[in-house]
Amino acid sequence: MEEERGGAGVPDAFQRLWTPHRMAYIKGENKASGEDGGCPFCEIPKMGDEDGLVVARGNGVYAVLNLYPYNSGHLMVVPYRHVADYTGLDEDEYTELAVFTRRAITALRAASGAQGFNVGMNLGQVAGAGIAAHLHQHVVPRWGGDTNFMPVVGHTKVLPQLLHDTRRLIADAWPDGS
Repeated sequence: MEEERGGAGVPDAFQRLWTPHRMAYIKGENKASGEDGGCPFCEIPKMGDEDGLVVARGNGVYAVLNLYPYNSGHLMVVPYRHVADYTGLDEDEYTELAVFTRRAITALRAASGAQGFNVGMNLGQVAGAGIAAHLHQHVVPRWGGDTNFMPVVGHTKVLPQLLHDTRRLIADAWPDGS
């Protein structure tokens, strides 16, 4: 049954999902490049885990949730040192980045039942790095049937859980040791 909407137009068959908090991301507001001393990956380790969305800390790297995730649980493994290129990592950073990536996959499987993962990094702005000045490796959990039209048509991600709740689940599932 159609109801009148007082000047809002004729009702249609579509439901609306309003995500106004995403507009800041879409417009690129407060987007840090990491080039001008305002590197978020250098600032995050100075914060508490809850405020910084830090999942786990190591000696040379840390794991942090992506503030603008592709999927729930999308996290990044980041060296503490401000280094732009993978070849610039020292041996300890390189090794710990690999170990933390493995732990991230283990924790995400335990916390969310992820069935697959996209793992990788974009080196340089032309390769799609949002913050090219500070290396970071993405670990994105995937599930069968998790693709939909929202990001393509609606420029909107639908996330079923708040970031702080996701951070707590993954941190609790983070494996100790290797």
